[in-house]
Amino acid sequence: MTTTRTSASGTFSIGGDLTVNRLGYGVMQLPGAGVWGPSRDPENAVAVLRKAVELGVTLIDTADAYGPNVADLLVKEALHPYADDLVIATKVGFTRQGPNLWTPVGRPEYLRQQVELSLRHLGLERIDLLQLHRIDPKVTLEDQLGELVAMQGAGKIRHIGLSEVSVDDLKAAQKIATIVSVQNLFNVARRDAEPLLDFAEANDIAFIPWFPLATGKLAKAGGPLDALARKHDATPSQLAIAWLLKRSPVLLPIPGTSSLDHLADNIAAAGVTLSDDEFAELSAAV
Repeated sequence: MTTTRTSASGTFSIGGDLTVNRLGYGVMQLPGAGVWGPSRDPENAVAVLRKAVELGVTLIDTADAYGPNVADLLVKEALHPYADDLVIATKVGFTRQGPNLWTPVGRPEYLRQQVELSLRHLGLERIDLLQLHRIDPKVTLEDQLGELVAMQGAGKIRHIGLSEVSVDDLKAAQKIATIVSVQNLFNVARRDAEPLLDFAEANDIAFIPWFPLATGKLAKAGGPLDALARKHDATPSQLAIAWLLKRSPVLLPIPGTSSLDHLADNIAAAGVTLSDDEFAELSAAV
């Protein structure tokens, strides 16, 4: 049986010079419950990361807040030294107080500290894509992005992105920094960010949808995708990813999982091609 690789999803050049296969991998599910504490099975987590790259993943999305720091250290253990074509994207600006607890902190000195720690934990000299995990409403955007621009000028950050923003947020950020990516909640069942996606596509900005499968809810048996999946000889999760790949050429899905089987299933979505009619049918069904 032929193994599907992520190269079947096509490519996109982040910032015009970081070419990645569009179907990537997000590491958020590798730490413990509530994205807090150590992995329940570190050896398996390392195996999943290595298998993702073996199957052609060239975009790994992580964050200092996952664990915190747990995911970054797993990425380093599994994949360092990194292949030349592997892009490690990370995020700073979220603090953790416990399982499922997240508080934005955008003070410049904190952002600088976390970038320096991310470089150390990931074993990098420069972060290819550093995303502001959330805009801190208590700190001016100029101060938050200004610090990242300064670190970019020092050669510690290659490109800057944003996470969970509006079109207005993005436009304001563009007056301060060159923004090459946005990362918002977006999937076939949650399309609130479509105006941002349309703006990103018009400006050749990468859109990295987090929770592309709604943490598996879209993929459950008997769910809204189940009947259509049987019709198209695919799994519900594959259809959900294929829908994203069809929706826009700037969408870079990063489905995450701690299961080797689910990883292979997700990546096989790169080989699922939806026709225009199938895309419309799936859009209307969910």
